[in-house]
Amino acid sequence: MAQLSGQPVVILPEGTQRYVGKDAQRLNILAARIIAETVRTTLGPKGMDKMLVDSLGDVVITNDGATILDKIDLQHPAAKMMVEVAKTQDKEAGDGTTTAVVIAGELLRKAEELLDQNIHPSVIVKGYTLAAEKAQEILDKMAVKVDPEDEETLLKIAMTSITGKNAESHRELLARLAVEAVRQVAEKTEEGYEVDIDNIK
Repeated sequence: MAQLSGQPVVILPEGTQRYVGKDAQRLNILAARIIAETVRTTLGPKGMDKMLVDSLGDVVITNDGATILDKIDLQHPAAKMMVEVAKTQDKEAGDGTTTAVVIAGELLRKAEELLDQNIHPSVIVKGYTLAAEKAQEILDKMAVKVDPEDEETLLKIAMTSITGKNAESHRELLARLAVEAVRQVAEKTEEGYEVDIDNIK
Protein backbone atom coordinates (compact mmCIF):
# COMPACT_ATOMS: atom_id res chain seq x y z
CA MET A 1 0.00 0.00 0.00
CA ALA A 2 1.38 3.41 -0.96
CA GLN A 3 0.35 6.97 0.00
CA LEU A 4 -0.65 9.50 -2.66
CA SER A 5 -1.70 13.00 -1.51
CA GLY A 6 -2.58 11.58 1.89
CA GLN A 7 -4.85 8.92 0.32
CA PRO A 8 -3.87 5.23 0.49
CA VAL A 9 -3.33 3.56 -2.88
CA VAL A 10 -3.58 -0.23 -2.98
CA ILE A 11 -1.28 -1.89 -5.52
CA LEU A 12 -2.40 -5.37 -6.57
CA PRO A 13 -0.83 -7.85 -8.99
CA GLU A 14 -2.20 -7.85 -12.54
CA GLY A 15 -5.41 -9.86 -12.89
CA THR A 16 -6.29 -9.53 -9.19
CA GLN A 17 -9.83 -8.61 -8.25
CA ARG A 18 -10.53 -6.64 -5.09
CA TYR A 19 -13.74 -7.12 -3.15
CA VAL A 20 -15.07 -5.01 -0.29
CA GLY A 21 -18.12 -4.98 1.97
CA LYS A 22 -20.77 -7.67 1.53
CA ASP A 23 -19.08 -9.15 -1.54
CA ALA A 24 -15.90 -9.73 0.47
CA GLN A 25 -17.91 -11.26 3.33
CA ARG A 26 -19.67 -13.69 0.99
CA LEU A 27 -16.47 -14.75 -0.75
CA ASN A 28 -14.71 -15.33 2.57
CA ILE A 29 -17.62 -17.42 3.83
CA LEU A 30 -17.73 -19.37 0.56
CA ALA A 31 -13.99 -20.15 0.65
CA ALA A 32 -14.22 -21.41 4.23
CA ARG A 33 -17.34 -23.47 3.54
CA ILE A 34 -15.68 -25.16 0.55
CA ILE A 35 -12.93 -26.39 2.88
CA ALA A 36 -15.52 -27.64 5.37
CA GLU A 37 -17.40 -29.45 2.60
CA THR A 38 -14.19 -31.06 1.36
CA VAL A 39 -13.62 -32.84 4.67
CA ARG A 40 -17.30 -33.33 5.62
CA THR A 41 -17.67 -36.26 3.25
CA THR A 42 -15.00 -38.22 5.17
CA LEU A 43 -17.20 -38.46 8.29
CA GLY A 44 -19.36 -41.36 9.38
CA PRO A 45 -19.61 -45.04 8.47
CA LYS A 46 -20.16 -44.12 4.81
CA GLY A 47 -17.36 -41.55 4.84
CA MET A 48 -15.20 -41.50 1.75
CA ASP A 49 -11.43 -41.53 1.46
CA LYS A 50 -9.76 -38.75 -0.52
CA MET A 51 -6.99 -39.32 -3.03
CA LEU A 52 -4.52 -36.45 -2.87
CA VAL A 53 -1.92 -35.91 -5.57
CA ASP A 54 0.88 -33.42 -4.95
CA SER A 55 2.87 -31.43 -7.53
CA LEU A 56 5.44 -34.25 -7.76
CA GLY A 57 2.75 -36.83 -8.50
CA ASP A 58 2.97 -38.53 -5.08
CA VAL A 59 -0.39 -40.00 -4.03
CA VAL A 60 -1.84 -40.11 -0.52
CA ILE A 61 -5.17 -41.80 0.21
CA THR A 62 -6.74 -40.83 3.53
CA ASN A 63 -9.97 -39.96 5.31
CA ASP A 64 -8.20 -38.06 8.09
CA GLY A 65 -9.29 -34.43 8.02
CA ALA A 66 -6.02 -33.12 9.48
CA THR A 67 -3.99 -34.91 6.78
CA ILE A 68 -6.26 -33.66 3.98
CA LEU A 69 -6.09 -30.06 5.17
CA ASP A 70 -2.32 -30.28 5.66
CA LYS A 71 -1.80 -31.47 2.07
CA ILE A 72 -4.07 -28.92 0.35
CA ASP A 73 -2.22 -25.93 -1.10
CA LEU A 74 -4.39 -22.97 -0.11
CA GLN A 75 -4.05 -19.34 -1.11
CA HIS A 76 -7.28 -17.83 0.23
CA PRO A 77 -6.90 -16.28 3.72
CA ALA A 78 -10.35 -17.45 4.91
CA ALA A 79 -9.64 -21.00 3.73
CA LYS A 80 -6.30 -20.89 5.57
CA MET A 81 -8.19 -19.90 8.73
CA MET A 82 -10.19 -23.14 8.49
CA VAL A 83 -6.91 -25.05 8.43
CA GLU A 84 -5.92 -23.15 11.57
CA VAL A 85 -9.17 -24.32 13.20
CA ALA A 86 -8.11 -27.91 12.47
CA LYS A 87 -4.56 -27.35 13.72
CA THR A 88 -5.79 -25.81 16.96
CA GLN A 89 -8.20 -28.69 17.54
CA ASP A 90 -5.45 -31.21 16.81
CA LYS A 91 -3.05 -29.46 19.19
CA GLU A 92 -5.60 -29.18 22.01
CA ALA A 93 -7.32 -32.58 21.74
CA GLY A 94 -5.38 -34.67 19.22
CA ASP A 95 -8.65 -35.59 17.51
CA GLY A 96 -11.85 -34.11 16.09
CA THR A 97 -10.24 -31.93 13.44
CA THR A 98 -12.82 -32.79 10.77
CA THR A 99 -15.72 -32.21 13.15
CA ALA A 100 -14.30 -28.83 14.23
CA VAL A 101 -13.97 -27.68 10.60
CA VAL A 102 -17.45 -28.94 9.68
CA ILE A 103 -19.01 -27.13 12.67
CA ALA A 104 -17.14 -23.94 11.76
CA GLY A 105 -18.47 -24.27 8.20
CA GLU A 106 -22.04 -24.64 9.47
CA LEU A 107 -21.68 -21.65 11.78
CA LEU A 108 -20.54 -19.62 8.78
CA ARG A 109 -23.50 -20.87 6.72
CA LYS A 110 -25.90 -19.71 9.44
CA ALA A 111 -24.00 -16.42 9.77
CA GLU A 112 -24.51 -15.83 6.05
CA GLU A 113 -28.27 -16.30 6.48
CA LEU A 114 -28.21 -13.73 9.29
CA LEU A 115 -26.18 -11.32 7.15
CA ASP A 116 -28.86 -11.67 4.46
CA GLN A 117 -31.34 -10.40 7.08
CA ASN A 118 -29.13 -7.30 7.53
CA ILE A 119 -27.98 -8.34 11.00
CA HIS A 120 -24.66 -6.66 11.76
CA PRO A 121 -21.59 -8.98 11.98
CA SER A 122 -20.80 -7.79 15.53
CA VAL A 123 -24.30 -8.84 16.66
CA ILE A 124 -23.76 -12.28 15.08
CA VAL A 125 -20.39 -12.65 16.83
CA LYS A 126 -21.96 -11.65 20.17
CA GLY A 127 -24.70 -14.25 19.64
CA TYR A 128 -22.16 -16.97 18.88
CA THR A 129 -20.16 -16.01 21.97
CA LEU A 130 -23.27 -16.33 24.15
CA ALA A 131 -24.10 -19.65 22.48
CA ALA A 132 -20.58 -20.98 23.16
CA GLU A 133 -20.90 -20.04 26.84
CA LYS A 134 -24.30 -21.75 27.07
CA ALA A 135 -22.97 -24.85 25.29
CA GLN A 136 -20.07 -25.06 27.75
CA GLU A 137 -22.52 -24.76 30.65
CA ILE A 138 -24.66 -27.60 29.24
CA LEU A 139 -21.61 -29.80 28.62
CA ASP A 140 -20.41 -29.23 32.19
CA LYS A 141 -23.82 -30.40 33.47
CA MET A 142 -23.77 -33.47 31.19
CA ALA A 143 -20.21 -34.46 32.08
CA VAL A 144 -19.83 -37.65 34.10
CA LYS A 145 -16.96 -38.11 36.54
CA VAL A 146 -14.99 -41.27 35.83
CA ASP A 147 -13.10 -43.01 38.59
CA PRO A 148 -9.49 -43.80 37.55
CA GLU A 149 -10.10 -47.34 38.85
CA ASP A 150 -13.05 -47.82 36.45
CA GLU A 151 -10.97 -49.53 33.78
CA GLU A 152 -13.95 -50.64 31.69
CA THR A 153 -15.22 -47.09 31.16
CA LEU A 154 -11.71 -45.75 30.53
CA LEU A 155 -11.14 -48.44 27.88
CA LYS A 156 -14.43 -47.56 26.16
CA ILE A 157 -13.41 -43.89 26.05
CA ALA A 158 -9.98 -44.72 24.65
CA MET A 159 -11.39 -47.12 22.03
CA THR A 160 -13.84 -44.46 20.84
CA SER A 161 -10.92 -42.11 20.22
CA ILE A 162 -9.05 -44.76 18.23
CA THR A 163 -12.02 -45.54 15.95
CA GLY A 164 -11.49 -44.17 12.45
CA LYS A 165 -7.71 -44.01 12.75
CA ASN A 166 -7.07 -47.17 10.69
CA ALA A 167 -6.09 -48.98 13.88
CA GLU A 168 -9.36 -50.83 14.57
CA SER A 169 -7.69 -54.25 14.45
CA HIS A 170 -5.47 -53.27 17.41
CA ARG A 171 -7.74 -50.79 19.15
CA GLU A 172 -8.18 -52.79 22.37
CA LEU A 173 -4.41 -53.17 22.80
CA LEU A 174 -3.80 -49.49 22.01
CA ALA A 175 -6.62 -48.46 24.34
CA ARG A 176 -5.09 -50.48 27.20
CA LEU A 177 -1.69 -48.88 26.56
CA ALA A 178 -3.24 -45.40 26.53
CA VAL A 179 -5.19 -45.99 29.76
CA GLU A 180 -2.11 -47.38 31.50
CA ALA A 181 0.03 -44.44 30.33
CA VAL A 182 -2.50 -41.91 31.62
CA ARG A 183 -2.84 -43.71 34.95
CA GLN A 184 0.92 -43.64 35.48
CA VAL A 185 1.21 -39.87 35.07
CA ALA A 186 -2.14 -38.75 36.56
CA GLU A 187 -1.76 -36.55 39.62
CA LYS A 188 -4.55 -36.18 42.19
CA THR A 189 -5.75 -32.61 42.79
CA GLU A 190 -8.59 -31.05 44.80
CA GLU A 191 -10.82 -31.04 41.71
CA GLY A 192 -9.98 -34.60 40.66
CA TYR A 193 -7.01 -35.67 38.56
CA GLU A 194 -4.65 -33.74 36.32
CA VAL A 195 -2.63 -35.23 33.47
CA ASP A 196 0.39 -33.56 31.87
CA ILE A 197 0.33 -34.69 28.24
CA ASP A 198 4.09 -34.15 27.92
CA ASN A 199 4.66 -36.73 30.66
CA ILE A 200 2.74 -39.30 28.62
CA LYS A 201 4.90 -38.60 25.59
